[in-house]
Amino acid sequence: MDGEEERQDLKLELLEAVWQYRSPDAPVDKPKLLQHILDILFANDMAPLYEHIAGMLGLAVDQARLNAMRSSIAARVAKFEADAKDAEENAGESEVRDALLGKAEHLAMVGDKDAAFAAFAVTEGKSAGSGPKMDIVFSQARLCMYYGDWHAVKDLLAKAQRLCDSGGDWERKNKLKVYQAVFAMYSRDFKLASSLFHEALATFSATELFPYGRVVFYAVITSIIAMDRVALKAKVVDAPEVLTTINQNPALQQFLDALYGCQYKQFFQAFVEVVSQLKRDPYLALHARYYMREVRVVAYTQFLESYKSVALASMAAAFNVRDEFLDHEVAELIVAGRINARIDKVAGVIETSRPGARSALYQESLKKGDVLLNRVQKLSRVIDME
Repeated sequence: MDGEEERQDLKLELLEAVWQYRSPDAPVDKPKLLQHILDILFANDMAPLYEHIAGMLGLAVDQARLNAMRSSIAARVAKFEADAKDAEENAGESEVRDALLGKAEHLAMVGDKDAAFAAFAVTEGKSAGSGPKMDIVFSQARLCMYYGDWHAVKDLLAKAQRLCDSGGDWERKNKLKVYQAVFAMYSRDFKLASSLFHEALATFSATELFPYGRVVFYAVITSIIAMDRVALKAKVVDAPEVLTTINQNPALQQFLDALYGCQYKQFFQAFVEVVSQLKRDPYLALHARYYMREVRVVAYTQFLESYKSVALASMAAAFNVRDEFLDHEVAELIVAGRINARIDKVAGVIETSRPGARSALYQESLKKGDVLLNRVQKLSRVIDME
C-alpha cells in the first residue's frame, strides 16, 4: 500500500464507537467515548446522525445546536449548488460533476440518506465510465451500512459488480472484494468472506471501511471456521500479510497459534477475549453466539481426530473445562451431526467414528432429499395441484 491511506469514513468510525459505547464487553471509558462521539458530530455538523445517535443512546437533544448544524448543512449545500450552476454557465461538464458530487458526498457524510441518494442519482447521470460510478456506489453502500440497510447494500454491490464487469479498473475491483467480504461476513457466509478477505490482503486499499489491521482480524476470524487445517497453515498461519500485523492483537495471535498448535488451554483462554472483540464489532456482534459454537466444533473435531477413543476426563483437562460441561456440549454436537463420535457414559470415554466416502455420500443424499421433500410440501400448500 503506497502513499497516504484514506481515512476511515466518519460514519463508520461513529458506528464502531457507538457499538463500543453500547457494548457491556467493551473495556473503555464510557463518558470519554461519548464525548468523542459528540465531538465528531458537532465538529462536522452531522445533524441527521446526531439525531439518530441521540435516539439510539437515549440522549437529550441540544435543539439550539441541532438547528445551527442544520443551517450549516443548508449553507454548504447551497454553495455546492451555486458552484454547479456557475460551472454549467462558465466551465465544463467535469466541473459540474465535481460540484454535484461534492454536494452528494457532503449529504452522505452528515448522514442525510434520502437527500444523499437523490444527489448521487443526479451525479451518476453526469458521470462517464464505470470507475466514477463505482465510487458513487461505494459511497452509497457505506451510508447503508451505517443505517443497517443490508438489503440495499446487497443491491448496490450487485450493481457495482455489473459496473466492474463492464470495465472496472484494478483498484476498484479489489475494493469491491472487500465490500463483498463485509457483506458475506454480515450474512454469515464465512467461507466466501474468508476467500474474499484473503484475496484482498495483499492489495488492500479500502481504508474508508476500516484500517488494514481490521482486515487481517476478519481474515483470521473467518478462516478459522471456513478452512481445513492444511489451508489454514498455508493461507493464514504462514501468510506474510498476517504475520506482519497479527502481533498488534495478542489475543488473536494466541487464538490462531494455539488452535493450530493444539494448545487447547491457551486457545480457550484467548477465545474469551476474541469473543469479546466480536461482540463489540458492528458486523460480527449478531453472529457471536453462532461463531462460538462453530469454533468449538473446529477445536473438538481437531482434538478427536487424533484418537479412536479418549477419556472424557482427559479431553476436559486438555480444554481446561469441567467434565460435565464437555459431556453436555459434545453430546449436543453429536446429536446435531456436527461431530462424528459417540459417548460411552459407563466407561467415561468418547469414541470417534469416521464414516467412509460411500457412507458420507449416502448421508448427504438423505439430507438433501429431506430438504427437497420439505420444499415440495411447502410448495404444494400454495399451488393448486389439481
